[in-house]
Amino acid sequence: MGGADFTQVAMIDREAERKEILRHYRRLLRYAKPFLKDNDAKIIKKAFNTSLEAHKDMRRKSGEPYILHPLAVAQIAVEEIGLGTTSIVAALLHDVVEDTELEISDIEREFGPSVARIIEGLTKISGVFDYGSSQQAENFRKMLLTLSDDVRVILIKLADRLHNMRTLGSMPRHKQLKIASETMYLYAPLAHRLGLYAIKSELEDLYLKYTDTDTYKDISYKIRQTRSARNKFIKDFTAPIEEELRKYGFKFTIKGRPKSIYSILKKIKKQNITFEEVYDLFAIRIILDVPPENEKAACWQVYSIVTDFYQPNPDRLRDWVNTPKSNGYESLHTTVMSKPGQWVEVQIRTKRMDEIAERGYAAHWKYKTEGTVSESALELWINKVRDMLESNTANALEFMDEFRKNLFVEEVYVFTPKGELIILPDRATALDFAFDIHTQIGLQCLGAKVNQKLVPLSYRLHNGDQVEILTSQKQKPNDEWLQYVVTSKARSSIKDALREERKNKVEEGKDLLRQRLAQLKVADSQSNLNKLMAFFNVPNVQDLYYRIATGHLDVKDIKEIVFSSAAEKSPSILEPKTFDKEVQKIRGVNSDMLVIGEKTSNIDYHVAECCNPIPGDDVFGFETEDEGIVIHRTNCPKGMELMSNYGNRIVKAKWTEQKELAFLAGIRIKGTDRFGLVNDLTKVISNSLKVNMRSITIDSDDGIFEGKIMVFVNDTGHLDRLIQRMSKVNGVLTVERFDK
Repeated sequence: MGGADFTQVAMIDREAERKEILRHYRRLLRYAKPFLKDNDAKIIKKAFNTSLEAHKDMRRKSGEPYILHPLAVAQIAVEEIGLGTTSIVAALLHDVVEDTELEISDIEREFGPSVARIIEGLTKISGVFDYGSSQQAENFRKMLLTLSDDVRVILIKLADRLHNMRTLGSMPRHKQLKIASETMYLYAPLAHRLGLYAIKSELEDLYLKYTDTDTYKDISYKIRQTRSARNKFIKDFTAPIEEELRKYGFKFTIKGRPKSIYSILKKIKKQNITFEEVYDLFAIRIILDVPPENEKAACWQVYSIVTDFYQPNPDRLRDWVNTPKSNGYESLHTTVMSKPGQWVEVQIRTKRMDEIAERGYAAHWKYKTEGTVSESALELWINKVRDMLESNTANALEFMDEFRKNLFVEEVYVFTPKGELIILPDRATALDFAFDIHTQIGLQCLGAKVNQKLVPLSYRLHNGDQVEILTSQKQKPNDEWLQYVVTSKARSSIKDALREERKNKVEEGKDLLRQRLAQLKVADSQSNLNKLMAFFNVPNVQDLYYRIATGHLDVKDIKEIVFSSAAEKSPSILEPKTFDKEVQKIRGVNSDMLVIGEKTSNIDYHVAECCNPIPGDDVFGFETEDEGIVIHRTNCPKGMELMSNYGNRIVKAKWTEQKELAFLAGIRIKGTDRFGLVNDLTKVISNSLKVNMRSITIDSDDGIFEGKIMVFVNDTGHLDRLIQRMSKVNGVLTVERFDK
């Protein structure tokens, strides 16, 4: 009897699930309908059925049927990225080859070569979830290779990652940290570079939600609290503009949207201000419906209307209508002063520009008219990626790092002597410009003329500079050049040249040493080389040869005495490990205080200097090769890189309840200067809470002081109480913890 009931419940569940799956599938078709051609609906149905069959007994961590994941990825691809039938089919099938018996050749036979190629690309890079460092970086490089074949691979990968982030709640904590960090490290910058701003912002916010939950909740609560006041403000602000736009006969929509939680936090940290002080918490977006040939004129006309009502801030005008960003972003931004005395960012763009801003690459294709030959800035960037992949000789991790550096940057627009526009990343130098023109010109670059004036290689370019490069056959790169460049092309070319040069020098040094040993009648043996390395304190034989060739080590200093046993030198410096232990002794961190991993046994660990965690902070452990486990805060930027690249070495860690120990923490204070203020602050520190102070530095300028105080506290609660008391001291405006 009980068995029959159970079966019935299971059947009802199955029925409910079947309905749920069909609801998602029909929604997908509804969104796809506008662009479906002759046979498309049939192909999508076939892909859906193939995927349904392939995943029929599989469930996700949350317990729901697996098929809902490929359906969600396909939905994101259509609705949020604007991709078409081929991508829907590929998204529906993206896990099939990996999870079932089906081969790529079966997919090609059933769905054609384009879908097969995209799925092959996605299968190749599915390993980005694999744990491990260089393995993951290698997968990343593969992913970029597929980007140069077909950008849809990356777009579907982004849709896949976005859905994984949206459903991260059902994953265990260490997986959440790993996936969130990897997302922030790689996928958010990639979405940014491909012009998918809405997705980029959501990924950043979700990263924050899982790595710094309290801050995320705090800011989102404050945004909700201010919503009705904000809506009223937007209404009042836009009313006169709307009236005027109608008078001129414009078709338009106006949106007021709050900035993302992550970007608000970034601003708070960067400008060292409170939530209440962030003046542009939201942007007003005016979207015009005008034909392409009138776009520029219409945007500027609307700018003129807005600034008739509100005073613009002249330093905050950004014209990406005439010179789009290299990810294709076009818009006119201005910041104006509203009637209540608040700055407001106003973005003016057309429907086409808005779609490109939200959907990036996919929208470019949609607006590409027949017969246009000119490549969009985004395509030019993808060609650059292609070159970068082909010319790159660095190892995968180094490459990934280089590539990331180029994802998030703003651009600088400069010109060649003939007036050709070159777009380089912000902070690019004359030397970057030289390498951008041609590798050979870069390698022989002596200096440059910018706007007819001579400048050094390290000169940082500004918008509108006209640059002429000066070269010499005798010029050669040196190590210092690496500090002058920001582009990958320049860095990898310089590194290649230096490697080649070093190889030659090593050979040269080897010959010189052989000659010297022959003169001394000493055998050219490994043990004698070891003695030389020990005597001159050189880490390896390559370095020894190199120093001899470059004259840093004079061969005449190599004498018979070096090879006698009396010349053994004892190491003079404290070993790094003992040094760390000394610091630890002073800081009072010991291994009873943390529970690491699943076991509570004492494990050798120490606290990361980059983020100085103290009890109460949300932390994780990272297994290093030689220093045991290092404890980082989960929101530490260095930690993000570690979690993303070396997920297999992450161990769970949390503080225990012991509170009698002291930890070093930094407090930053700002306020108005007055006599006796330092005395009042130090009283609060030493009297009321029995806190020891290690150092205090205070700078005063024009009646405003800024101070940094290093104190020993027990945990975050202790620190918070101290901060609260200090903020009550007369004249103190802000008190906050800082990491370094």
